[in-house]
Amino acid sequence: MTFRNDFEKTEARAERRGGGGRTIALGGGGLGSIVLIGLYLLLGGDPGQLNQLTRGDSSQGAIEQSQTQDNCKTGEDANNSVDCRIEFTGISLDRVWQDQLANQAGIEYTRPKIVLFSGGTSTGCGTASSSTGPFYCPADETAYFDATFFDTLAQMGGGSGPLAQEYVVAHEFGHHIQKLEGTLGRIDYNNPGPESDAVKLELQADCYAGIWAHYADEGPDRILEPLSDEQVSDALETTRAIGDDTIQKHNGGDIQPDLWTHGSSEDRMNSFLAGYKSGQMAQCDTLDRGVYR
Repeated sequence: MTFRNDFEKTEARAERRGGGGRTIALGGGGLGSIVLIGLYLLLGGDPGQLNQLTRGDSSQGAIEQSQTQDNCKTGEDANNSVDCRIEFTGISLDRVWQDQLANQAGIEYTRPKIVLFSGGTSTGCGTASSSTGPFYCPADETAYFDATFFDTLAQMGGGSGPLAQEYVVAHEFGHHIQKLEGTLGRIDYNNPGPESDAVKLELQADCYAGIWAHYADEGPDRILEPLSDEQVSDALETTRAIGDDTIQKHNGGDIQPDLWTHGSSEDRMNSFLAGYKSGQMAQCDTLDRGVYR
């Protein structure tokens, strides 16, 4: 999914931060540990829970600084730069959820913050490094992204096209929608399993990402070009790659559903497609709340 080249943003939507803050040292070393932790945090994990997953420690890095230079002005910039693509996807998500959350759930939409960082950063949920991957922090209602993690995602078999990356952003915004709905607090990674609330809410966030894709290329004020079947397939490759069963197999272990926190590859793909094909939050009601219009 590409952006219209002639679209120009009217304000900075993302905060950009340089390296620094505290960085997290992962026990065990090697790509395997980084991928495990990164994919735990990717699409929903909380950096404050890292010590429950690995014998890591923290060390003080350079002083973190906000960056004032903004080279992301137009849709063309978003088509050529991952950082710009993340920011412009956020703009598109704002437009979709501004309408759909009110129409389908009767809830007023408020925008989450977007932080683009490199190296490490401080968050309302603790500290994060490049290896933690994208995540949403409910404490400060902010979605955090280090674009270099998309390289790791591609190594894991995820898609490398624009929609595959935009899906990640849309999933994190899905967690913000859950925060506004008052359900995000039910995620508990300490009680995993295929029927856990953690899995149900992660699958719902996948479904919400699909809802965004359903509406993002519609209407006269759209900022995205129409989706192609190839782009949808690329996004589905990403949902497949980050299924719990696929990650467990990738790391050489047995498939252990009782440890799942995000859902199987098949369930993640089906959840995205349910939102994408229907555009209806009622099709994403994994908690069986029955509150959608």
